[in-house]
Amino acid sequence: MSSYIDVVHPERHAPYLDIPDDVVDYLHYLDFVKLRSPRTVNGYYLDLRGFFRYMMQRWQRVADDTPPEEIDLTGITTADIRTITKHDIFDFLDHARSADNGPKARARKLSALKGFFNYMCTQVNRLPANPTENISLGSPARALPKYLTRDEAVTLLSNIQSDFYERDYCILTLFLNCGMRLAELVTIDMGDFRDDTIRIVGKGSKERLVYLNDACLDALQRYKKVRTSLPNLVDRDALFVSKRTGKRLSARRIEQIVARCLQSAGLSGRGFSPHKLRHTAATLMYQGGVDMLALKEILGHENVSTTQIYTHINREQLKKAVAASPLATQKYVEQKPSAPDAPDPDDGEGSPDGSERQRRGKTDCQPPRRARCLPRSTPAHRAEKFHRQPHCPACQPQAEKQCAHIRKQRIQPIAQQSRRTALRCH
Repeated sequence: MSSYIDVVHPERHAPYLDIPDDVVDYLHYLDFVKLRSPRTVNGYYLDLRGFFRYMMQRWQRVADDTPPEEIDLTGITTADIRTITKHDIFDFLDHARSADNGPKARARKLSALKGFFNYMCTQVNRLPANPTENISLGSPARALPKYLTRDEAVTLLSNIQSDFYERDYCILTLFLNCGMRLAELVTIDMGDFRDDTIRIVGKGSKERLVYLNDACLDALQRYKKVRTSLPNLVDRDALFVSKRTGKRLSARRIEQIVARCLQSAGLSGRGFSPHKLRHTAATLMYQGGVDMLALKEILGHENVSTTQIYTHINREQLKKAVAASPLATQKYVEQKPSAPDAPDPDDGEGSPDGSERQRRGKTDCQPPRRARCLPRSTPAHRAEKFHRQPHCPACQPQAEKQCAHIRKQRIQPIAQQSRRTALRCH
């Protein structure tokens, strides 16, 4: 059973004997046809193994309290996989969230399931339908990477306490200047150097050349001089070896070295790790004016969009952008003195006739109420509205004139018409 790929020999891994045959076929497809890296294949193996362990409990073939490592998956057949529905996928993702898996971990698990079921449906035609079709978790929020400032990086290099100082200083220097990954640093061999360049084997066995600056060359020269004097050197091709055994350092051992150096520099407990040193190198280079495409090649990113995250943490550019505002130099304006208890001009107080509100087009008049006893279109109705409506002192004279005009124009003829109608009745 393989649960971890050795970064020193990534091509070596034990056969997958604890998973269904269909999953084994899929992993071989990823390895030989899609040419995925061993670490990528191993990641798919772990996620699919966890999914089918969950399905064994969901199918009630094992007790709920059975330890995961004791669940046998070799008995799962293609017919069993054919019964998996979209509801099962949703429940597994919810189970993953309850198990403290973050958004990125759940997205990775869903990606593994999508790849497997797509293979079963389209490549080998063992399933009639894909239960993961149209399932999406959305894009997880991309957090800004943690990194050390320039002063903190100098503090780290100045406070190394180790029994193999030259080696540990060289490790930190390469991390902080070249921005390489942990797996890339572990696999460096003595023959990977040519003049002032180093050949780095990155993800997917992709090679790239990275130039070494004076700090890296000086640290390498000092370390190589001490390395040759080791009495028990076993891995002669490996660059970084153990002082005690003479063998190549493992990834875990380098993590411990970095953690110890961070602690001696007073930078522990802040989430820094070897990968955060890679972020530090990228951030400091970008802040120093390195072009985005050049930074992409140095870091070994597949797409420039991955490198663009470092554009959001250039604090100097953000500071200059804010300082470029035309109002950046505006001085504080003291409040002008005013008379005590000065009325608000919007209230119209202090002007008995409401002239200020009339000048600004504002009155205290309420919206007219309907006069339901008369047709709304008649002049009498309009007169009724003016009678019912309260008016401010500024509007009252005008309202009275309009009401009188309406009465004189329409109400008196209406009364005369009523008298003529009464005479005809007699």
